[in-house]
Amino acid sequence: MGSIVVRNGTIVDGTGASGFVGDVVIVDGRIAAVGTDVDAHVPAGCEEIDATGLLVTPGWVDIHTHYDGQATWDEVLAPSSWHGVTTLVTGNCGVGFAPAAADRREWLIGLMEGVEDIPGSALSEGMAWEWETFPEYLDALEGRRWTVDVGTQIAHGAVRAYVMGERGARNEAATPEDIDAMRAIVRDAVAAGALGFSTSRTIAHRAIDGEPVPGTYAAEDELFGIGRALGDLGTGVFELAPMGTAGEDIIAPLKEVDWMRRLSAEIDRPVTFALIQVDSAPDLWRELMDACEAATADGADLWPQIAGRAFGLLSGHHTTFSLLDPIPAYQELKARDLSDDELAAALRDPAVRASIVDWVPDDATAQQFEGAFARTFLLGDPPDYEPTADRSIAGMAAATGRRPIDVAYDAMLVDDGNGLLYVPLLNYANGSLDPVREMLLHPRSASGLADGGAHCGTVCDASLPTFMLTHWARDRTRGETLPLEWLVKKQTHDTARLYGLGDRGTIEPGMLGDLNVIDHDNLALGHPYVTADLPAGGRRILQQATGYVATIKSGTVTFADGKDTGARPGVLLRGSR
Repeated sequence: MGSIVVRNGTIVDGTGASGFVGDVVIVDGRIAAVGTDVDAHVPAGCEEIDATGLLVTPGWVDIHTHYDGQATWDEVLAPSSWHGVTTLVTGNCGVGFAPAAADRREWLIGLMEGVEDIPGSALSEGMAWEWETFPEYLDALEGRRWTVDVGTQIAHGAVRAYVMGERGARNEAATPEDIDAMRAIVRDAVAAGALGFSTSRTIAHRAIDGEPVPGTYAAEDELFGIGRALGDLGTGVFELAPMGTAGEDIIAPLKEVDWMRRLSAEIDRPVTFALIQVDSAPDLWRELMDACEAATADGADLWPQIAGRAFGLLSGHHTTFSLLDPIPAYQELKARDLSDDELAAALRDPAVRASIVDWVPDDATAQQFEGAFARTFLLGDPPDYEPTADRSIAGMAAATGRRPIDVAYDAMLVDDGNGLLYVPLLNYANGSLDPVREMLLHPRSASGLADGGAHCGTVCDASLPTFMLTHWARDRTRGETLPLEWLVKKQTHDTARLYGLGDRGTIEPGMLGDLNVIDHDNLALGHPYVTADLPAGGRRILQQATGYVATIKSGTVTFADGKDTGARPGVLLRGSR
């Protein structure tokens, strides 16, 4: 653990208090002093950073990632670490890799690939499988070091399949004996250091073979039986993606909150769940959040997890989804398995272009395209995540007198065929992020759902911590912004405390020396891009940022001006503290 002093920065300390100019001294990995008279605490020869005119915040604590596999081979854990994250929590949404019987390893990979869009080939090549039980998985992680601290949860899908075999994988009902066995495994995992237990109940989450995640239809006896393992130990968080998360059911969500309320009150542990505004019931989120607030009177501790921007897709030639996918000639072109350069050359060929853009769809498909053109936007550089209608493919076509298909084709062809379009789907009511702002401000909301390490071919929401400080604190023009001090607290103090991590999240003496030094005036998101840097040549979408002058983990600079220093002070987190 390192020692360092950050001088003369504007300190926004994570408590919600107003920023102030001062110094921060970190000695042996922990904050020793904060203020204007700190020299007595500075060790001789201590490294110094001049933060004059810069923002100094705690490192971001990201509670919703999926680096379960990547953490076993990758020390950097980008892109989250590129965006000021110094602590992350993985094992969310009921998918993970422990416990794992030897004959279930590839099945668990298929489960993660289907739910989280992580290339299965990358997971197969990247993971060494040095474990069977969850405590053994933690032991395997214990020997590794990263740019960030890593905490993890035990996932229902893995537990169910381990105990119940094919019955569990196919969502058959659990017997009392099954439930007792699952409860014992979860209790052992949390006792060994798991930060909680996670499950998924949305039919939008499916394995690569199309089967719903194990536990999707779990009855209350199973959920409560497993949850009581957390109550037995008096620690851990119960996390889930509930029924109706993606808008597939607008009746179930209130029923879900009802059992979550009763479970949380019984086991005296926090329950946190994904909450997204959906078009099919645009005001349902208010009912759910208000029900969570009312549940505190019954002793429940419910925390809806809110994303800082719209849930959506990126469309390009190298992404999982492409706007052009319904066109037969485009599918034939992709089936030729061309190199990136060959594909770009083919797309520039007038004959190939004509075969794609001049295709005449049937009436139903034509109507689908018309709707897609209205909700698909030019992303821009820097990217615009709250675009107006004139930035849509339909809007651009109307303004220029061109066909929408030609506008889309040209936009995806830029940068040698690496252009990306933006398709916001949820949390984007009436073309604005106003619902997100209201959700963030609700007293029961938790900042999460960045999904670092996941959805490799569709989005890069791991950049959300940067987006919070750019869009919401500074740049928004379509409505009100949010206070900087509040936004910092939301993704440091509040997320850390939800997961029992009481040794981080604020800049105060005794806390871990996790800091970001930020040129806030020039903080900016880069344009997302697709690269093939995962094991086995797996592709993922990445997004960088400029303006992070330094990210400091436990007193050691891990990133300087956005560049990896090679330092790896991050460790495995075992349990709350």
